[in-house]
Amino acid sequence: MPRQQQGEGVPAGGDTAAPAMGTPPPMETDDSTELVFRSVDAFYDEYLCQVVRRRVDGVHLAWCPDWWSHPEAIARIATLWRAFEHLRLDPALGMSHWWLHHADPHLAVLMDPRTGPFTFCAGPDGHSAEIGPLPGNPSPPEMWDHPAFSLDAAEAADAEAEAKEEEEAGTQGPGQ
Repeated sequence: MPRQQQGEGVPAGGDTAAPAMGTPPPMETDDSTELVFRSVDAFYDEYLCQVVRRRVDGVHLAWCPDWWSHPEAIARIATLWRAFEHLRLDPALGMSHWWLHHADPHLAVLMDPRTGPFTFCAGPDGHSAEIGPLPGNPSPPEMWDHPAFSLDAAEAADAEAEAKEEEEAGTQGPGQ
């Protein structure tokens, strides 16, 4: 497996930002663990596309040469990269776990020619942006006013509980 040097695969200026949709938070590493691949595109270019070889015909399997134009592909391949970097450290079963529980299911979804994100990315033109986001109507905002569904609701519930505790402590007064 090739080791990437610092700065390789990083655009000038160090900007590695992907499109906002599908972009995971920055990868956290401790100083003792060196990443094999410093970016998702390096992981794809130097490992994933070199190791995973399939007959991509648009009928049985689909793939887009501009995979990075699809938010779902970015999210899934970034997830594969993160899992790879974590699981490769387990010398016993790490990579088996990665293949069986990460790579195989994500690649099956990505390469599905009927329902995957690359469904219309076949033929001589390659990439197609024909598939849009999932349909959805705006939901009533009050539907999500519960701590199980919203951080704002959870924070409001915590603040309300704290205020109630302070009020109760104030009405009891000292020595009561």
